[in-house]
Amino acid sequence: MAKVFRPSTREASILSKIESSKEYARRRSISAIQDCIDTVANAISMKLVENKLVETTNKNGLEDQLHGCLDRLSRADDFDVDYLIAPYRNLVSNPHIVTLYVTAFVLEKVINHKDTVDIFGSDEEIYQCIHQQVQKHLP
Repeated sequence: MAKVFRPSTREASILSKIESSKEYARRRSISAIQDCIDTVANAISMKLVENKLVETTNKNGLEDQLHGCLDRLSRADDFDVDYLIAPYRNLVSNPHIVTLYVTAFVLEKVINHKDTVDIFGSDEEIYQCIHQQVQKHLP
């Protein structure tokens, strides 16, 4: 017979603190985007082109797309964010919300843009490239 798991109040309080700290980190990262939106968009677009993960005819167009993506993220509600990142939630074990959102945007929206020739590399490689740039500018 299976054992029924009933967490004690101490375990429940620890789990609650873990969840609230994750939610706090998520909100803090999203709100910090507005302070450095231009530099993050520029850094990500340059790295994607330099690492030959995105082939484009207009690098400035890619930067503008990423700027719009980050601007939408800073104003989006939780449902919109969760909806876009849902297919990529299990891409890495502990994903950064901004990196995951931009990765999903690149894989779903940028590929269909008229200036984009093609996107190369795996989802994980694109995530890692974007994450390196996000880590430099965001908490």
